[in-house]
Amino acid sequence: MQKTTHFLMIPFTGLGLYGGFRGNHWLCNRIKVFKQFVIPSLIAQTNQDFVLWIAWRWEERDNPHVKELKSYIKDRGLKSVFTYSGVPFWDDKYPDDIARNRLIAAIHGSMGELTNVIGENDYVLMTIQPSDDCYHKDFVKNIQSLFDTTDVQVLGFRKGYIMDYIKGELAEYNPFTIPPFFTIKFPRIIFTDPLKHLEYTGPYKSHEYIGDKLKFGEIGVRGFLVGIHGANISTVFDHPFRGKILNSVETVDVLKDFGLSNTAKLVLPFSLRSAIFRKLPYKIKRKLRYLASEKRWIFKPFFAIIYNILRA
Repeated sequence: MQKTTHFLMIPFTGLGLYGGFRGNHWLCNRIKVFKQFVIPSLIAQTNQDFVLWIAWRWEERDNPHVKELKSYIKDRGLKSVFTYSGVPFWDDKYPDDIARNRLIAAIHGSMGELTNVIGENDYVLMTIQPSDDCYHKDFVKNIQSLFDTTDVQVLGFRKGYIMDYIKGELAEYNPFTIPPFFTIKFPRIIFTDPLKHLEYTGPYKSHEYIGDKLKFGEIGVRGFLVGIHGANISTVFDHPFRGKILNSVETVDVLKDFGLSNTAKLVLPFSLRSAIFRKLPYKIKRKLRYLASEKRWIFKPFFAIIYNILRA
């Protein structure tokens, strides 16, 4: 019988603008969200045969907030491995040659810790697990079972939910493209070799293109929940992909399915800048983000400063 290691890979720092780190205040808010929403959802998984792979920059190795989080996870009975070589998927905020080298370095730098966890298992499943989003409580059980009965290389959801953690509002979420809630199946010999790993995945340069690089299978249920808290990198509650807002009865039922029945509304330190950003129309928020990241835009530094101030 083939044996598999299942990683839920959490890209905590190192992704996107400003080196993927916006200061300890930003980090503490993200850790708070992770503890309050993601950890209970993980504990609620009906199959606990998984390992949290939490990816950090090298600079976070001695960060006391990161060390405290590692102890917090262990105390709650969850298996984890922390790596400090960056995010192990393509970051489109960099030119292709730099992005490629960063990705190879991230994969290579992680393998010392990961191979000890994988051992001699035949396959590795790698699920993208954002630090502020959740999966249905049966996700791990179902995804492992599905891979046993299909020949696809990647399984993912196209639809889910979106929740404003601060207000407690919940809605259906219906992306037009493949969202970043999928699991890739690797033969161990490919997963652990940085160049083979890179070639196997394409590499795909954004989550919506994963089906262009690997044989994709859709899971036809609402299996993920996107969490909105004011410090998200790209997603907002008034996103065009948002569908029907659920009533109180529907909300209770969905939250139960995600292990969040006893989770209170999120309270973060008040930020006037974040409050202003949340009130902006979606099109303006999206335009600011675009101008802050567009490589060819001559005024990119100016808009990057504005965007960063509002998102801090």
